[in-house]
Amino acid sequence: MGAETFLLPPCDGLDARQFQVSIKFLADSLSFGMDSSPFLGSGQEYAQSRPYEMGDSVKSMDWRVTARTGRPFVKEYEATKRMPAWLIVDSSASMSVSSQSLSKYAWAVQLAGGLAMACLDRASPVGVMTVGDRDLHLEPSLSRDRVMLWLHQLRHYRCDEGTTLGARLGTLLPSLPSRALVIVLSDLHDRQALPVLKTAGQKHDVIVIQLQDPAEEPVRGGGFFRGREAETGQQFLSQGGRQMIDFGISEVELRTAGVDHLRLRTDQPLLAPLQQFVKARGVLGRLAR
Repeated sequence: MGAETFLLPPCDGLDARQFQVSIKFLADSLSFGMDSSPFLGSGQEYAQSRPYEMGDSVKSMDWRVTARTGRPFVKEYEATKRMPAWLIVDSSASMSVSSQSLSKYAWAVQLAGGLAMACLDRASPVGVMTVGDRDLHLEPSLSRDRVMLWLHQLRHYRCDEGTTLGARLGTLLPSLPSRALVIVLSDLHDRQALPVLKTAGQKHDVIVIQLQDPAEEPVRGGGFFRGREAETGQQFLSQGGRQMIDFGISEVELRTAGVDHLRLRTDQPLLAPLQQFVKARGVLGRLAR
């Protein structure tokens, strides 16, 4: 990413402080009520009890087994492992075309920020990858400062590229050493991504959050008109009441593939349906394994 990127205005119109407050509020909203206790604990699970050995801490004594057997026993714990979370942000040209004050891309970056902070709250490393023509591939990190830097870079990203969702996912998945939570934020205009998403769902936890602008709905009573597709530049002739172009992967196809899917319209409130989706599908709970 070149230095000139930082000369661009942020896609959401917020300054750095406002953006941080916004994603912190989103992260807290997604996490609220998700934990059974206000304390996350030590991140360890009981595995077994074994006979006491010289040097074992008194704090680990299993007093119940010790009393029953008459011999000292200590508890052993298995540390809970945390899955890495990958945020796949669509930075293609179609994401910046908008009839609202905030584009699909601006919302994708804000949602990615809230989800990233919620994952870090659960000690799960967060990685980021864009799926435009340019390759931004950042390995998972537990550093909040580093993740925040990535998010600020994304806010100043120029979305003038074609979509490479299928190709980038196809490159990423074989490089993942273990099971991961893969969250895709896209308008799903790339039909080549469907077979890759199907394959990813067999090994990883895959969630697709589809952003949709109201202008992508069929135009009612508009007569005939000419249009141009943002990414390919392809011109087309359409008629009011008909869908102008094939917008890519459908919800039915994703459901059939076993991939969790949520569609959010940029002209409607996004927080409530996202919060309900995260809670109902146990998204944040999947991070522990």
